[in-house]
Amino acid sequence: MIKFFKKYHKWLGVIATLFLLFFSVSGIVLNHRSLFSGIDISRNIMPEEDHIINWNNASVKGSVKLSDNKILLYGNIGVWLTDSTFTKFTDFNTGFPKGIDNRKICKIFISKNKHIYAGTLFGFYSLKNNKWNKLELPNKIEHIVDITEADDKLILLSRSYLLETKDLKNFEIKILPPPKNYDNKIGLFKTLWVIHSGEIWGKIGILLVDLIGLIFIFLSITGIIHFIKPFININKTEKKSKFFKFNLKWHNKIGWITILFLIITTITGMFLRPPLLIPIIEKKVSKIPFTELNTENAWFDNLRRIVYDKNSEQFIIATIDGIYFVNNKLSSISQFKSQPPLSMMGVNVFEKISKDTMLVGSFNGLYKWNIQTQEFYNPIPIKTKQTSSRGNSSNFLSDNLVTGYSKDFSIGNIIFDMNVGVVNFNAERINIKMPHELKNLPMSLWNMALEVHTARIYKPILGGAYILIVPLTGLITLFILISGFIVWYKRYR
Repeated sequence: MIKFFKKYHKWLGVIATLFLLFFSVSGIVLNHRSLFSGIDISRNIMPEEDHIINWNNASVKGSVKLSDNKILLYGNIGVWLTDSTFTKFTDFNTGFPKGIDNRKICKIFISKNKHIYAGTLFGFYSLKNNKWNKLELPNKIEHIVDITEADDKLILLSRSYLLETKDLKNFEIKILPPPKNYDNKIGLFKTLWVIHSGEIWGKIGILLVDLIGLIFIFLSITGIIHFIKPFININKTEKKSKFFKFNLKWHNKIGWITILFLIITTITGMFLRPPLLIPIIEKKVSKIPFTELNTENAWFDNLRRIVYDKNSEQFIIATIDGIYFVNNKLSSISQFKSQPPLSMMGVNVFEKISKDTMLVGSFNGLYKWNIQTQEFYNPIPIKTKQTSSRGNSSNFLSDNLVTGYSKDFSIGNIIFDMNVGVVNFNAERINIKMPHELKNLPMSLWNMALEVHTARIYKPILGGAYILIVPLTGLITLFILISGFIVWYKRYR
């Protein structure tokens, strides 16, 4: 049995080494997005799927009209001033820090007094003299996913809180009341996510997981060194012999000391990607005591979009778990009985297009939704009314991966699809020429690390089978860890 474990520990370790190195390095980068936000990578070194073609890859979330022929287009490309025919483009990113990640725009909003604001991945900005100026928010809140206005207050929505301000200097943080029958549970997916990243223990936990990543790198390299030992004549020099003994000693020692943390990191990572993700996606579990998850805020990392409905004087808020209406005093919250299905990836289009109708778009498709009758239908391409869905996140993706929408251009209503780019409401692709400087915008180092860590980087080679990389590497890694421990324990203890 020991020979079996030793043999396959060695050979499977060699096979898994490259994947483990990639997963470890990319994981450390993913844990520190703000630190690496100023570093960009050319898309030319990435697979074609990551190139910007016909405004795809979430390059655009929306637009706002400044005048009949001046339109601000915004999204992952930053902010650009264009015209109604989509032909002239002027860079409108002055004031944002260097790095494409610092120019990921979630929302641009024009207030009733004609002031222009931007909510971004890393902060809240106001526009003055064609320059974006960052405004300080309390409690180090940065990720502003949406902006709206209610009466004389500007309302900012982060992923966990609402912030109200009248003067842009004093911001009051508001926590929404819990929904009816709230059981203080949280998604199993979210729980595994924060354990895997270390966020469950705050900054200390993140640094601990960084250390685990470094240990995976150390074990991979020392394992390869031990593997090549038989192919090197170590008898010629005493130094070589001592080096290989030293290498094996610390490979074993670091491995058995940290094996529990290595196994936890491996298992949690396996369940964050399909196919193992599918059976857990809608599971709820109790919050782990004394961790970052154990918060009284029922909406922690759950809020995505907000609209203020003047007719009913209430907010309509999209969350991961569905769409809710909240009174303007933020004292009561209720879920709509019938609503469009939302993607677990978030809501990308969420706006009123008439008195009673909203347009709701995500990776589960685009829907027109009557907030009075609560009927909704998909306008592209089959128009069938539906009234029974609860609107919770679905495990499946639509044919239309909606990332943005605009009604401000002369060609009419257009949708931005993740894969196809610009399409109309008949699902017909519209080819709109992109200027050279936009087509060649770089990718952030963080996004490149995400492609590596989720194994999407292998899709051009393996096709759809790339989704098996994460679970297979996880299973192999578990065998390597356990077999290595057994061999060490039997032989050295």
